[in-house]
Amino acid sequence: MDPERIKHKLGGDFIVDDNLYLMGIDYRFAEKIAVRFRGKTVLETCTGGGFSTIALAREAKRVVTIDIDPYHQRAATGNIEMAGLTGKVTFIQGSALDETILSPDLGIDAAFLDPDWAVTGKDHVYRFKDSNTRPPADRLLEKVLEITPNIVMILPPYVDRAELADLPPHEFQKFYIDDNLEAYCLYFGDLMVVEGETSERMTK
Repeated sequence: MDPERIKHKLGGDFIVDDNLYLMGIDYRFAEKIAVRFRGKTVLETCTGGGFSTIALAREAKRVVTIDIDPYHQRAATGNIEMAGLTGKVTFIQGSALDETILSPDLGIDAAFLDPDWAVTGKDHVYRFKDSNTRPPADRLLEKVLEITPNIVMILPPYVDRAELADLPPHEFQKFYIDDNLEAYCLYFGDLMVVEGETSERMTK
């Protein structure tokens, strides 16, 4: 891949392939989110290439990050080592829905959830209820709420907001690059600044 393209989106010269590139959110959004985790011990699910992990580790006290894919974990380990943040990150390989992994014993006080969007393109129907992300976003949120109320969740920008009506009070943030809606970001608990809709806009 074009190194300049990688740096422009992800903020560095990272180990990345086409899939990991698509999974990563723009590093500027990741940095905005990470500030809200300052000083906290953070659970991250779906490490991917470790790009959001790096932003979180720069602000958080410690990050515990889970991914089911060993290739993702190897790439993330290399990227986090390049960023000089290995000492602040603990890796767990496995399912974020595994109760032997996702437990209060992790000692976390906040969580960043960025499930992989298992379907792609605007012609697909994205769902939150009976979710078709990997892992399912609705089940993941339910599980993590059992161990902390302080959660950030990234969702595809085509989810029907009516499906979110029964969730706990939250800040619903829209991420734009220029006029393109890139993602939704939900903030719960202490990570919420205001209840209701907000937005962040970056230029391409």
